[in-house]
Amino acid sequence: MSSTPQIITFNQMRESLYAAVVSDALDAAGYRSQSCAAPLTNLTGGASVLVGRAKTTLWEDLDHEDPEPYKLELKAVDSCQADDIFIAAAHGSNRSGVWGELLTTASRNGGCVGAIVDGSVRDTAPMTQMKFPVFARGTNVYDSLHRQRVTAIDIPVEIGSLTFNPGDLIIADGDGIVVVPQKVEEEVIRAAWEKVHAENITRDAIRDGMSATDAYNKYGIL
Repeated sequence: MSSTPQIITFNQMRESLYAAVVSDALDAAGYRSQSCAAPLTNLTGGASVLVGRAKTTLWEDLDHEDPEPYKLELKAVDSCQADDIFIAAAHGSNRSGVWGELLTTASRNGGCVGAIVDGSVRDTAPMTQMKFPVFARGTNVYDSLHRQRVTAIDIPVEIGSLTFNPGDLIIADGDGIVVVPQKVEEEVIRAAWEKVHAENITRDAIRDGMSATDAYNKYGIL
């Protein structure tokens, strides 16, 4: 088994980890409900595994003209830092496309690596060309102006029943979205790292002819 680095970097996580193995490590640590149950899928491709820290925003629907359109939305985007993932907790609303090409471009200037939107987005073609991963419920051609707005930034938000705290570690891929609470982050990521390398050994043994039962009894990995 490969030795575990003293510090596991984001780039190493992107190369070696994935949502399911991190979820398994969370299970082992007693955190059994850390996957986002909302039906969010990656609509733009980009990185096969999205890894970063939550930059949270809370949204609401509007039925009137916004006197200060885009105010907090732009503040949040402009304050993105390296390895942030923009979180738009919009309650699953399909009133507009709250994320698009211009916000992607602006957020990337600060180092944002992806977006998770509990709602709809637009401009998926240019975001796909930019290789910027965007997880969302779907698409909507409408602009958010006077339809939806950000009401708070950098606060705990919920998508489904899962809480995203500012700075929480996120691992997302085609299987789902997993949030690692900061207080167990080091423990969980080290455990996930060790398991994924143990899985490689188990996989090789099965490929060489060992039965799944014998492999599990020997290595304790499934």
